[in-house]
Amino acid sequence: MISQGIVLMIAGMGIVYVFLSILIVVTKVSMKAIGNFDSILPQEAPKKKPAAAAATDDDANIALAIAVAMNG
Repeated sequence: MISQGIVLMIAGMGIVYVFLSILIVVTKVSMKAIGNFDSILPQEAPKKKPAAAAATDDDANIALAIAVAMNG
């Protein structure tokens, strides 16, 4: 009974190892294949967010909240 369990464990681990190996190979191949199409459909550059003018207001509000919390 124990020997059958060990055989089943080794078979299961072997199947998982083979599956993960195939997954790694397929992922690498698909990365290279998709890289070939990057020139056809280039990605857009990420848009920069406008600078937050209210950052100083946020800092002032935080300082005010801390002062109120400390004083009562």
